[in-house]
Amino acid sequence: MSTKTLPPTDKLGQCKWPVLGERHTQALKEAVAFVFTEAHPLAIVATGTIVRGRSHMSSDLDVYVVNEGGYRRRVQRFFNGVPTEIFINPPHTIRDYYRDENADGEPITAHMLATGTVVWSSGTIVDELRAEAREWLDKRSELTEAQLVAARYAAVTRFEDAMDVAGADEATASMMMSMAVIAMLELVCRMKAGRIPRRKDLLGMVEAIDDKLGASARDFFTATDFAERQASAGRIADRTIGARGFFEWDSGEWPVPSAPVNG
Repeated sequence: MSTKTLPPTDKLGQCKWPVLGERHTQALKEAVAFVFTEAHPLAIVATGTIVRGRSHMSSDLDVYVVNEGGYRRRVQRFFNGVPTEIFINPPHTIRDYYRDENADGEPITAHMLATGTVVWSSGTIVDELRAEAREWLDKRSELTEAQLVAARYAAVTRFEDAMDVAGADEATASMMMSMAVIAMLELVCRMKAGRIPRRKDLLGMVEAIDDKLGASARDFFTATDFAERQASAGRIADRTIGARGFFEWDSGEWPVPSAPVNG
């Protein structure tokens, strides 16, 4: 671990702390002090469910650091007994995350920075990055027709495989069916909302998009009988990807890199 000199008291005194409970406030202060000793921050943002006031018993504290230097780093450790994740990245890497995560339909970094609270900053870079984050959150992540068909095929293949083993191994079938259902629900969110939410927000977004689909999803995940889970999964498949098994499709011609020239 680094042995950098502790920051001057006035640097911590410049911080603006979000309104949190005593335990989390102390944890955040310890985490920020750690950041000052371990990194070269341009800005520090407190974010996550704790900061947004939606924490649960196992919620961790997220601290995003806009950093000088040509490296990225992630730290997980306890501060004042609170599990804390620290994300350290330079500005250009953060912008790469914005672009790449939008392409995947999962704007995690943009959400963290846009919904967080700036604890400390030097200069205007964090304001620029947060403005860009909000712009990225407003952008839909669209699927091409080929990507949509491929996503449907991937989900239905999992469902079909689950049905193939259902008679011999219900546990394996249930596992594979769960993977298929999650893929179907995420696909609906991508198509209707333009993004895939975090798993703990998935059912809520599905219910907001389609209450009948949301009801079937809750029936699936709370069913104690395999036959009930199978029936719910079938309804979900019908309502999302419109198939329960093999369907015909053609990817068309996808360009591939040229073969290397020897010699």
